[in-house]
Amino acid sequence: MIFARRALLPSGWAEDVRVTCDGGRIASVQVGGAAGPGDTRVDVLLPALANLHSHAFQRAMAGRTEVRARGRESFWTWREIMYRFLDRLMPEQMQAIAAMVYVEMQEAGFASVGEFHYVHHQPGGAAYADRAEMSARIMAAAAETGIGLTHLPVLYTYGGAGKAPLAGGQLRFGNDVEGFAHLLEAVRGHAAGMKADTVVGIAPHSLRATCPADLAAALPLAAGGPVHIHIAEQPKEVEDISVWLGARPVDWLLANAPVDGRWCPIHATHMTAAETAGLARSGAVAGLCPVTEANLGDGPFNGPGWIAAGGAFGVGSDSNVRISMVEELRTLEYSQRLRDLSRNVLVPGEGSVGAFLYRGAATGGAQALGRDAGRIEAGRLADLVALDGDHPALCGLSGDQLLDGLVFAAPDNVVTDLWSAGRHQVRSGRHLARDAVVAGYRAAVAGLLAG
Repeated sequence: MIFARRALLPSGWAEDVRVTCDGGRIASVQVGGAAGPGDTRVDVLLPALANLHSHAFQRAMAGRTEVRARGRESFWTWREIMYRFLDRLMPEQMQAIAAMVYVEMQEAGFASVGEFHYVHHQPGGAAYADRAEMSARIMAAAAETGIGLTHLPVLYTYGGAGKAPLAGGQLRFGNDVEGFAHLLEAVRGHAAGMKADTVVGIAPHSLRATCPADLAAALPLAAGGPVHIHIAEQPKEVEDISVWLGARPVDWLLANAPVDGRWCPIHATHMTAAETAGLARSGAVAGLCPVTEANLGDGPFNGPGWIAAGGAFGVGSDSNVRISMVEELRTLEYSQRLRDLSRNVLVPGEGSVGAFLYRGAATGGAQALGRDAGRIEAGRLADLVALDGDHPALCGLSGDQLLDGLVFAAPDNVVTDLWSAGRHQVRSGRHLARDAVVAGYRAAVAGLLAG
């Protein structure tokens, strides 16, 4: 039982709200009552966000790629550093890093994660005895930390547009469609032993890492689950796909794939106005990662055009260089202000920007992960986050002002409690497994450096 002084319900803000959870789901929501014996008392209760896009292993690269080399630094030079890093990463290190990431996500207010997972094989490309060894390590980290997991094994067949061969660090990613099908079978076998809220989808990495025939053959393997794909992240990617396939990436995808509400196009940064409107109308959820997109120099998303077309969106921490729910939302709005020389951009018509961003990310993120969450109502998964409304960043605020304060003024430590499908993992701002996970992470990093 959770008793909240204030809670954000589908109908709006309510006071003295008692939420009963059973079997990982919300059993009932009572308004205007009193706390019962043994209830967990919180101040502000919100539906927790999903972190819809993560490459967990990249957390261990944070702080190691911010040195300028000769020539112009870009996403592509960063990628080469990432490939070299992968030559040293072992399964036990993958698990330890992912556990650290998932602790930090929950402490920041994310109840679930979409793990866009492409490190499948050993250095050099040989398969593990268990094809799903690395996926099993991700699942072990999720089980250890209690986060809700949507696992998204990646189909990565080519090294670039035009069926360029895989090379270097990419060899750890590679599968043809047949090999990918076998990998998925093994992944689903491991997922059968996970919590009931675990979801398995698929992630064709990008148009440059697959080809039209392979994409068409792979899509049925999703079996009704989520489909995530990197799209139009960088101008060079747009140029390369346009030359190869005769159309810009988003245009090509809309014309040649059954894009609908199960899809989550990640980044979708470089789109025309027509592409923006068309992709929004498809029902797909734009997977936005504003902190990583800023870190890698990707550029800002076309937020006003997307919202005008009624597009759904969610946020993710991608490279995990910085794991912060509030900073993802904040950076999303600020990127629009810097580009447009305007204020309060991401809200249709009039109203609270923080409320629109938070509510939109809650429902959009849940949709993208195939997760029945995003709202505090009976029957939904109990993905919930509590805030300290007396924190200096929030005190004196009420109603939607609380969400404006959260998005634009609050630090991460306003989160007091976090439930993932009813699992009460963060209490008094601290994850229950933090000490053990931090020790494991430090050991993993030491091992990588020693290598």
